[in-house]
Amino acid sequence: MLQSGVDKLTDRLRKSLTADEDTEVNKPDFRELHLGSPVTPLRTKVTTSSSSSSSSGSGSGRAVSNPLPKKSELVGKSHSGELSGSVESSPTRLTKPGHRRSGSSGSANPNPNSNPLVYSGGGSVNSPPAANVMPAGNICPSGKILKTGMAGRVTRPDVLGTGTGHYGHGSIIRGGATVKSGGDGVITGNSRGLGGGVSRNVKGSVDAEELKRLGNESYKQGNFTEALSYYDKAISISPGNAAYRCNRAAALMGLKRFGRAVRECEEAIRLDPGYWRAHHRLGSLYLSLGQVELARRHICFQGLQPDPVELQKLQTVEKHLNKCTDSRRNGDWKSVLRESDAAIVSGADASLQIFACRAEAFLKLCQLNDAELSLSNVPKFETYSVSCSQTNFFGMLSEAYPHFVRAQIEMSLGRFENAVTSAEKAGQLDPRSSEISVLLNNVRAVARARARGNDLFKSERYTEACAAYGEGLRLHPLNSVLFCNRAACWYKLGQWERSHDDCNQALNIQPNYTKALLRRAASNSKLERWVEAVRDYEVLRKELPNDNNVAESLFHAQVALRKSRGEEVHNMKFGGEVELVSGLEQFRAATSSPGVSVVHFKLASDLQCKQISLSLDNLCTQYPSINFLKVDVQESPAIANTENVRVVPTIKIYKNGSRVKEMICPSPEVLESSVRHYSF
Repeated sequence: MLQSGVDKLTDRLRKSLTADEDTEVNKPDFRELHLGSPVTPLRTKVTTSSSSSSSSGSGSGRAVSNPLPKKSELVGKSHSGELSGSVESSPTRLTKPGHRRSGSSGSANPNPNSNPLVYSGGGSVNSPPAANVMPAGNICPSGKILKTGMAGRVTRPDVLGTGTGHYGHGSIIRGGATVKSGGDGVITGNSRGLGGGVSRNVKGSVDAEELKRLGNESYKQGNFTEALSYYDKAISISPGNAAYRCNRAAALMGLKRFGRAVRECEEAIRLDPGYWRAHHRLGSLYLSLGQVELARRHICFQGLQPDPVELQKLQTVEKHLNKCTDSRRNGDWKSVLRESDAAIVSGADASLQIFACRAEAFLKLCQLNDAELSLSNVPKFETYSVSCSQTNFFGMLSEAYPHFVRAQIEMSLGRFENAVTSAEKAGQLDPRSSEISVLLNNVRAVARARARGNDLFKSERYTEACAAYGEGLRLHPLNSVLFCNRAACWYKLGQWERSHDDCNQALNIQPNYTKALLRRAASNSKLERWVEAVRDYEVLRKELPNDNNVAESLFHAQVALRKSRGEEVHNMKFGGEVELVSGLEQFRAATSSPGVSVVHFKLASDLQCKQISLSLDNLCTQYPSINFLKVDVQESPAIANTENVRVVPTIKIYKNGSRVKEMICPSPEVLESSVRHYSF
């Protein structure tokens, strides 16, 4: 009876082993798992054979007949016996470590009657293990006991292996990548979404995605430096990922590092030519850089629908640049300035060439300070890309134009060596440009003329020096230094009118040119234009407060101006100290004299009076044409009573004998402002 039951069970087992893979009969019943066991034994009833070697293989529980698992559900294993793939969600075929399965890896068993579940260490025949569990007593290679709670956890998508290397057909690979095993056992992947075809560690690709996610979060918060750091790390793990490159370009744009941003976008397109986001970003970059042709190539990329907003910006910038080109050709520099500003506002706000164009327009309009300021706002010179450097701007290579403009501005500022260097750089970048060639020749010639004029001036050959400076001005008529140098020659030759005119030319180009202002003031004095001389010297006195020569020249010009107006001038001395007045007659004589007198009523022991006295000492040197007096009210009470002084310090200002202002306890700032007002 018992033998009959065994035969029946054996027949059923043989049928199950040879059954078609698509049969749905006798699926593993997960409800039969003993969830309380940490090693999850199979709850199947095992029928033992009559052989003594199988006497220890008996089990308890209800018998469950399980079919042979499908090929697509099997997990491949390496030759060392380690488990690979997902043991949490896939049925498992196990062999004893050190033994291989019969038949080739990745193919069906050629002998349908052979039992692949026969263990070499025992003679018993067991039912195949239920899906997602391991036989009782089997331990994972990591040394940890596999828990049943892991059965339903899937963290990454599973993809069937292709049968290459040590992984057979039906092997489950984690992470969505087609996996190959290298000779050193390192798993490498090939996934366009993760690595663009570059081999790398599978775990590393997951880390790169996490770094990209962190970078995106930092970018959204406006922390571009931190975002760039995350993207750099992601690219170091997966250098062939186009998306990482494109994201790094966005972070670089946020940091205004446009050169590197362009190169990152170009690299992303090289890795994935159809990557629309990289094309769109590169088009926007080129538009910001004022490269309209390159921008159109990517904004209107074949097969992509152009962004209407970007397309409109492109057309607007192009319109203003075309007008700017026409105006520059016609010498209409006001229109050049207007159109370049409009192009910047329309979207080309990071263009070296357009900022340089503004600077050139300011220079041609004799606004040298504005030209220098505009050029200082130009982004740092760098080669954005080969494509960008080969485009034209005003008939010369784009990369050469900013150096072309800088050379002109440096020349006008008198920095001749810098001008030659910039012009030579422009010539190296675009040796075929006739405009650059003309500038380079002129800059070199002007520098030589200036050096020759300086040598002649030192030799007191002033007429020849004037001719040398004139030759330089013929080549570069907007050179303020050459005008000022020639003015010095005219002054030495006694031709003060010519000197005055050349100083005016220099100041028209460079209004804050101190040396030109000083020479014009001296020429005005020689021409007895005292009002203009005093005005120039007063400006110089503010700019050079410690220059005693300027102070003395101002004093003499002020005295001469009063004499020219018919005023009586006596007892005026340059650089005098504050005069102490002790008698009433002395006080009346000093305050009734022509000009302005400032009187300080003080008390020697008062601290605030001492502070005012220090201020008056400084003002005395700054305004030598004004008489500064001091009266000690304790030592000269008659003067204090006559002038009705009750509080000290008191300041009174007299002009031509009449009191025009009175201040009680003034601050040093108020005192200086009043003195300056009455010094004119």
